[in-house]
Amino acid sequence: MPEDVRLDFVGGDPGCDDEKCPAVFVDPNTGDFLFQGRVITDPAVLAMISQHGAIASDEAVVWLPARMRQIILDALTEYDEGKQGTGPLTVAEMLARATRSAVHLEMREEYGPSPGFQDWRTGGSGRTDRTRWQRLVRETVGRGVKMRRARIVSEPVSEYTKWLHMVTDVNIEAGEDVRWLPRRQATGIMLPHSDLWMFDQRLVVFNFNAGDGTGIDELEYSSDPRIAAQIVGAFEMVWERAIPHLEYKI
Repeated sequence: MPEDVRLDFVGGDPGCDDEKCPAVFVDPNTGDFLFQGRVITDPAVLAMISQHGAIASDEAVVWLPARMRQIILDALTEYDEGKQGTGPLTVAEMLARATRSAVHLEMREEYGPSPGFQDWRTGGSGRTDRTRWQRLVRETVGRGVKMRRARIVSEPVSEYTKWLHMVTDVNIEAGEDVRWLPRRQATGIMLPHSDLWMFDQRLVVFNFNAGDGTGIDELEYSSDPRIAAQIVGAFEMVWERAIPHLEYKI
């Protein structure tokens, strides 16, 4: 590919929790589409596709999940050159682009589905494999990016919060700084409408949940400096009042 080619990222798989996810790109110079996906090797599938035209030696058939339909449509119909990301980036990709800071504000009483919580409720350890997240945090912090997570919780705390507090040692060990703010102590803070991530105090990514705490594959991005300033102010007020993880007893 020529050195002067610039690929614009349109969107990645919103249901992927790995760093390597299916994605859609557009070449702004030619308007061509590039699809990153799982290479299909099933002989039966390849045979059916070959009935409509031979697969050349330099071609590959790739798979993208149905949940990426809207992202593909965006690339076809609503893409604007240089827009960079009408579909959701993964947290891993956003952390990779951060250079100074990454903060996460959580304000719900429960998130789901949560296999670890369900295991804990039935007498299990409540522990799940979070090696991937720990590795990501260590890599991010190792580049000098400060990661902070603030959680606003009601008291007496819910069963979910008890479990979450127990497994937060994994976040601390990886390099995150975590604090807890009892909801009654948040009086006067103009809190945002949903949970969020903020990167380098300039990009705000709001994430949404259904009423039962189930995550919704929908993100709202904003780099408006007016909104960023409000979020910085709100988060810093939360952080100032919040209790460091090791000091918060439940």
